[in-house]
Amino acid sequence: MSPHRGAGDRNLSQNAIRSACRDASRRSLAATIGWVTVGALCAQAADRPATHDTPTPAFGWAGLHIGLNAGVGFPIASGGKLEALGGFPGSALFDLTAPNRDVLGPSLGAQVGYDWQVGHWVYGVETELNSLGVRSPSTGLFAAPASLAPAIVAYDLTSGDDGNYFASVRARLGFAVDRSLFYATGGVATGGERGASSLFFFGPSPGAPFYAPPSRSSRMKYVVGAGVDYALYTQWSARLEYLYLNQELQTRVYGDGIAAQYGARQRSEAHVLRLGLNYRFGVAQDARGGIGADQNENDKNENDKGESNKSESLKDIGDHLYLTGDGGAPEAAPAQKNEAAKTASGKREAGDDKGKVRKGATKEEKKDDTKSDELKNEESKPELYSVHGQITNILQGYPKFPAFYKGQNSFPANGQARFGSTANLFLGVHLWEGAAVYLNPEIDVGYGLANSVGAASYVNGAVAKVGRAAPYMRFQRYFLRQIIGLGGGTADDPDTGSFSETLESTQNQLAGKVDRDRLTLTVGKFAVGDMFDDNVYAHDPTTGFLNFAFNSMGTFDYAADAWGYTHGVALEWKQDWWTARGGLFQLSSIPNSAYIEPVLGRQFMSVGEFEMRYDLAEQLGVLKFLIYGDNGYLNKVDEVVDVSLLTGQFPPDITNNALRKRRVKLGGHINLQQQIAPNLGFFLRAGISNGRFETVDYTDIDRQVSFGLVTAGKLWDRPKDEIGAAMAFSGLAGSRVRYFAFGGTSVYIGDGALSYGGEKVIEAYYKLNLIDGVDLTVDYQIIGNPGHNLDRGPVNVFGLRMHAQF
Repeated sequence: MSPHRGAGDRNLSQNAIRSACRDASRRSLAATIGWVTVGALCAQAADRPATHDTPTPAFGWAGLHIGLNAGVGFPIASGGKLEALGGFPGSALFDLTAPNRDVLGPSLGAQVGYDWQVGHWVYGVETELNSLGVRSPSTGLFAAPASLAPAIVAYDLTSGDDGNYFASVRARLGFAVDRSLFYATGGVATGGERGASSLFFFGPSPGAPFYAPPSRSSRMKYVVGAGVDYALYTQWSARLEYLYLNQELQTRVYGDGIAAQYGARQRSEAHVLRLGLNYRFGVAQDARGGIGADQNENDKNENDKGESNKSESLKDIGDHLYLTGDGGAPEAAPAQKNEAAKTASGKREAGDDKGKVRKGATKEEKKDDTKSDELKNEESKPELYSVHGQITNILQGYPKFPAFYKGQNSFPANGQARFGSTANLFLGVHLWEGAAVYLNPEIDVGYGLANSVGAASYVNGAVAKVGRAAPYMRFQRYFLRQIIGLGGGTADDPDTGSFSETLESTQNQLAGKVDRDRLTLTVGKFAVGDMFDDNVYAHDPTTGFLNFAFNSMGTFDYAADAWGYTHGVALEWKQDWWTARGGLFQLSSIPNSAYIEPVLGRQFMSVGEFEMRYDLAEQLGVLKFLIYGDNGYLNKVDEVVDVSLLTGQFPPDITNNALRKRRVKLGGHINLQQQIAPNLGFFLRAGISNGRFETVDYTDIDRQVSFGLVTAGKLWDRPKDEIGAAMAFSGLAGSRVRYFAFGGTSVYIGDGALSYGGEKVIEAYYKLNLIDGVDLTVDYQIIGNPGHNLDRGPVNVFGLRMHAQF
């Protein structure tokens, strides 16, 4: 979201803004390159077995660590005045004093990270969240400058709370000596914003008060530093660390609602010195096949390659065409069954029980049986933690296309190209039986085409809607998941018992055995699409189709902030052939807002989904039915249009808060995924929503049908390649057609006028696997009637996507 810019020419000029953007772009490129480098190193480290010819330090630093820190922050003073901008002749004469009151303060926080080790060299990544009590607002009553006399004799400044915190995602590089690790660190930070503020004048002619929203910064916030870790015990280490924190220039523009403006620019910088204590899980504590698995696990895996059905995963990262049949909850694989141990009578031989070997077996057979039992016991243990990451870079563009006119939310007709990138860490830690907590920091940079407007079926679902030239970070997900087993094992197979499925280690999922029948409760901040409306053939824009029309049902106006996440709770009940899901999620504070509704239950979405799994001609299929309701303060589209007709004020404004009332917007759809043949699958979604109300948080579609095919490269000896092709047809309700025809705008569309025709989309892509974990995708889309407008388009969109994960 762009910062508010002043209209004056003193230090806040357009030239200064352009210069800042150029600097930010250079930093964003450097940050993106850095993320790619870290991702490549991590991917290599995850696959590379430990070498035994490298000198081993006295302490092993590899693995996950979690800890606390405490210290002190030393602010760097800046600012000190309000600069008179527009509406003041001879601006400098009207500047006001606004003293900087930042003070030395405490810093308290927590961190979690993962390190890899090659000999004495240690590298890794760490994320953190800290309070930093150094920011104090510039408030008080001050004497007015002589230039304002005699009309004004004094002024009063008030301010809301400042962002007295910082968070970061940082890379670390260090060198281990004996039990010490000396390291340097740096990365992207957030926080430090200045609160909303007001300015009041006192005197014979005080004029109108001035107000400023919370500060914004267009530059990259960052942190750099160095430290030393010392190993206290086998799993505990202490650290001393110094950080230079730059939360960049915070700009606020005060306006009186007429013409006059004041601008405040204040840097948020600090030196932080702190101590930390970490608990280190290490790799010796087997992480059940994740990055943390030790060399002994690698050796075991090599010995077991010939065994069949050993905790086989239903979702292979490189080939998502293996139809899973279970969309929202953690995916599972069929448990191993020892069919050879069963006799004709259906009874099991005594040697089939765990911990025993077969009677009359040879010495080698006894050894194999013992090893098999050990592996079964090992598989039943939950994974202690998981660490995964991904980065997706997308370049998209389109040539000139025909258009009779354009509006605020139109694709520019002369053509355009844009680059965007998103990078995530997926951290998970086991808490107790069946429970785990997950954290996903994300770094975004760049823009979607036309700054993420122009088509209701928007062309890029992988890049953040809130585009910025400089990288910025957010904690997009943090949630607790509890799995409650309900049984489901078979009585004649005690080897399996109630532990009948095995979860794989993947993003936001710990490996381990679970009951086939189970309840899964998820509470926290996550995306509605993490649990609902999944489709194995069309759901993830970082690896599959890019267009909105294929990654989710266009009529599914689900709760979300501007990045697609919200606070909520979801419950899933999984049985043999069916799964039922339900959830409650907070809507945004106002429709299409960057902020989530802060009052629990004041504005919310309720959603339910029922899933059926079946075989059709020996091909697996899944059919889902979903219904939802958005319960919040919404505008009725016809009422907004009627007000414009009565007042003569056009275009109609759907953001008119005075007309919003508590209403419920309903919608629903079906979702089909069907395997046609091995490595070939079909998907279809069809849905409708109540178009009488405004778009809440997703996109401007009231009815839609989408379908397509996806095939894996096994058919041409490229098993990790993939081809996808799909079509979508979308439309609007009559009230919304009238609204856009009068020049109205909404979340993604608004051309200033409308000659209505349903939007049509075709997309095709080829995903080329370069190496394990790295894919290059060539994508093509053609959009007919973009924005549901016959007077514009078609638009041919070409894309190139680079995706890496570990």
